[in-house]
Amino acid sequence: MMRAVVTVMGIDKPGIIAGTSTLLADNNVNILDITQTIVQNIFTMVMLVDIENSKLELSALAEELNALGKRLAVEIRIQHEDIFNSMHRI
Repeated sequence: MMRAVVTVMGIDKPGIIAGTSTLLADNNVNILDITQTIVQNIFTMVMLVDIENSKLELSALAEELNALGKRLAVEIRIQHEDIFNSMHRI
């Protein structure tokens, strides 16, 4: 299994979860775990996803998520799990 971390942050509005999960599903990316919260109208979501069977390479998927984020006026990033873990290791 090849895993990645998707993060979403921005002002809360309808369609953020639906848009993000639809884009992932359309590209055969499986959501393994998800957490989301809203703090004083600031929406944050973190997803652990399986990208092994993705229709797109990670860089192309990142571009698609970035474009979606611009349409939704939120920031969406994806990082390979190993890179995410390395960046957040103490």
